[in-house]
Amino acid sequence: MSMPTYLGMPPFPDAAREAVADTRLRRNLARATGTIRERRAAAVAELADWDELRECAKQIKDHTLGHLGHYLRMLEERVTAAGGVVHWARDAAEANAIVTRLVRETGETEVVKVKSMATQEIGLNEALAEAGIAAVETDLAELIVQLGDDRPSHLLVPAIHRNRAEIREIFRRAMPSAPADLTDDPAALAEAARRHLRARFLAARVAVSGANFAVAETGTVLVVESEGNGRMCLTLPETLITVMGIEKVLPTARDLEVFLQVLPRSSTAERMNPYTSAWTGVTPGDGPRAFHLVLLDNGRTATLADAVGRQALRCIRCSACLNVCPVYARAGGHAYGSPYPGPIGAILSPQLRGLGSDVDASLPFASSLCGACYEVCPVAIDIPEVLVHLRGKAPKKPSERLAMGLAGAALASPRRLAAAQFAAGRSRRAVRRLRAPRAWTDTRDVPVPPAQSFRAWWKANRDRT
Repeated sequence: MSMPTYLGMPPFPDAAREAVADTRLRRNLARATGTIRERRAAAVAELADWDELRECAKQIKDHTLGHLGHYLRMLEERVTAAGGVVHWARDAAEANAIVTRLVRETGETEVVKVKSMATQEIGLNEALAEAGIAAVETDLAELIVQLGDDRPSHLLVPAIHRNRAEIREIFRRAMPSAPADLTDDPAALAEAARRHLRARFLAARVAVSGANFAVAETGTVLVVESEGNGRMCLTLPETLITVMGIEKVLPTARDLEVFLQVLPRSSTAERMNPYTSAWTGVTPGDGPRAFHLVLLDNGRTATLADAVGRQALRCIRCSACLNVCPVYARAGGHAYGSPYPGPIGAILSPQLRGLGSDVDASLPFASSLCGACYEVCPVAIDIPEVLVHLRGKAPKKPSERLAMGLAGAALASPRRLAAAQFAAGRSRRAVRRLRAPRAWTDTRDVPVPPAQSFRAWWKANRDRT
């Protein structure tokens, strides 16, 4: 397994069934996703050339993925020339071992973290904890999740499933510095988090981050955010360790012009990110004294080899697809059993982790195939196409294989199809009670075949028409 499945998580249908029954969760999700969805639509509508930007972003990503080895080697050369150190990690275990070793070499037992999907993917916090190193999340939503001993449920807003009253109780219970009279006013909650984190920022000597983008031609790494906590992590500590998926590289600085327009409008519905932090290696007297870049594969090379599935690697983690997905809005992020929830998670996780577990085999079916996710994706990932592709690759139960094999044989021959239709019409009651394969009939009513097929009716009536 290339990345840890959330332990104890059931397949999506079972997890979703429980989540849908939680009325408070559905209420929280509906309110949050609805608000973000409306604001994003307004922000995108401001740009007359949005479709051109989207197509440009797609082409840049596809070009980069087609020459990924070249740009990664260039990135390594530029980062090294600027005083940084580049490490290559084939999987989660290697990445966690590299980061743990680097932290131990500093002698520190605590690190501050910028919000990072890559470190969620590899289970870095848990790996550091096993080594006696505490990782402190500094993104407000990630902090809420961490203090609540919870799991993120959204790419952009990890605590989207929590309301203000729940957050207040989490802070009162798990944040020693929280005032006893803390209310659920957003400003009061933010101030409590600020005071809690400020001492950690000032004392931290090691920080761990992810990366939104890296520029191959200059060796520059970028993190975009809305709170400023990331910038504190990226500038105050003496050592900065960045874990980045290899698909995040871009060829040139000019390419950022496109992505720094489509990302904020698609994610936070802003014209630009409030904080865009960029650094190139190490600069004496400014920022960290040591910079380490961990380039993470962890299933990405295997995904790249799939002509259909590889488009998932275009993803820039904007979360727009989650906010329009009717399935996510009802089931929430935890039901996906992965750090990557929603439509993008349904195609990314099974490719990075493989389809071997019950959780991953169920994810391609966690969709209505309505296509809304494709319509809003700023890099034009055809998520429905990949979902159907992965459904074809998912393991099948013996009854499903038998049923699909028989159907395929009948549909391949007009004569066999006519015979099957005739037989079905003569055994209508038996078909009504058909229960195999269970994966289909547990959630669908088997239609009762007509007594006469269209083929038979046409043969009997074509001379009259």
